Amino acid sequence: MRVLVTRPRPAAERTARKLEAMGHTAIVLPLMQAQHFVAAVRAGFARPHDAIAVTSAEAVRVLAGLGPDLQAHLATPFFAVGAATARVAADLGFRDIRVGAGTGEALAETVAGFLEPETGSLLYFAGLPRADGFEHALRERGIDHVTVECYRMGAIDHAPETLPALVQSVPFDAVLLYSRETARRLVALIGESGLDCAGFSARYLCLSASVQDVLPTSAAADVAAAPDEDRLLGLL
Repeated sequence: MRVLVTRPRPAAERTARKLEAMGHTAIVLPLMQAQHFVAAVRAGFARPHDAIAVTSAEAVRVLAGLGPDLQAHLATPFFAVGAATARVAADLGFRDIRVGAGTGEALAETVAGFLEPETGSLLYFAGLPRADGFEHALRERGIDHVTVECYRMGAIDHAPETLPALVQSVPFDAVLLYSRETARRLVALIGESGLDCAGFSARYLCLSASVQDVLPTSAAADVAAAPDEDRLLGLL
């Protein structure tokens, strides 16, 4: 199958290698890129805190920008939204990692088992834009937390002829979509290119239902059984 990978680099290259190992042809076209705010991370760590939380691997990559200064924080309890993010944190050297079930709401439940209301504080490293599910669930549980916005995802400019050149009159067999913002950007690009979703790809494989919600009804979309890449690729 010919599959379009839309996630940012460097993750896109890792996904492409997985697809090729499965016997598929991977085309990489990142639609978003991250701007890192390492100074915000440094200021965040200066605040009193008992634990750290992230809901994306990108946030972990921003933490890496501290270099040797990160060593002082590697033993702090670290809450990761899912297994893939936890692996990135472990590779960076974090030693006390608690893994959620893949959503912000589930991660808040995991945090609640460690930090009782009004007994500890959580430092949440987050990106822009983001869903508010994790923060809302923390507030519902009365868990003291500070959100540090440490990166921003911005759209990558692509010329209108980029997508038609990729399709070449033969739609992709599948497009992988990992976030709502990426899905929004792709739909906009398809429209700007004079194409339609059905003509661009036979299927749109979405990491979550919230990603699928951004797609028009003309797009044939499937949602992974759980929000992790293995389940997403399993849809192929």
